[in-house]
Amino acid sequence: MQFGINPLSIVAVRNEPCDTSEMVTQLLYGEVFKIIDYRKKWVKIRIAFDDYEGWIDNKQYQEISKESYNNLCEWPQNISNQIIDSVIDLNNQLIMIPIGSNISGCNILEHRYEGEIKHLSFDKKLIVPTAFNFLNSPYLWGGKNPLGIDCSGFTQLVYKLNGFKLLRDASQQASQGDPLSFIEESEPGDLAFFDNEEGNIIHVGIIMEDNYIIHAHGHVRIDRIDHSGIYNIDKHTHTHKLRVIKKIL
Repeated sequence: MQFGINPLSIVAVRNEPCDTSEMVTQLLYGEVFKIIDYRKKWVKIRIAFDDYEGWIDNKQYQEISKESYNNLCEWPQNISNQIIDSVIDLNNQLIMIPIGSNISGCNILEHRYEGEIKHLSFDKKLIVPTAFNFLNSPYLWGGKNPLGIDCSGFTQLVYKLNGFKLLRDASQQASQGDPLSFIEESEPGDLAFFDNEEGNIIHVGIIMEDNYIIHAHGHVRIDRIDHSGIYNIDKHTHTHKLRVIKKIL
């Protein structure tokens, strides 16, 4: 089996080996993966952080050894803490990187990083303040960076910055943690999950104090939450039906 690392800012991970295929997630700088299949111009990968699978362009990664892969899978990692930062390559050229990038990969890639490194903490009280950094980030299906992010990419990244691994999709994240019976039992930083008419979980957000929730819907925004679901304070209507609240930390 072969292994790889992302040497670029952000790489699209697609559902099928085609440029026009749906983007299902993204690789941030320094993230590592296993290569599990090949096509002429594409490789299928399994991302180490969350075991998510998809296809990337074979021009957009660097092969690494199994030993390097294992070292970069160790948790916690050194994570960039600025919304947008940069590393410097061997030609003294800048590569822009988003918050949440794995700076531990710089040694393998022979890049220099001179910015602030996030010292990961398991303090639940930091979840909501971390989430505020992403307010007004635009919604992007499959995105997980402040310039474009989806609902579960948002919760995954916020938790990652606080030292905890969430799975990628909302339905997967709903399998983690312990369920709560009532909103009144929840604490800031807990996750609320919402389903569609078929009962499939399709949305997730982060509980705040006083029955507010921060979530990615059009953009990262703050709305009210009650026993029915999310109440959009701009449209004066419920937009998501509450399924369950989970205590993750």
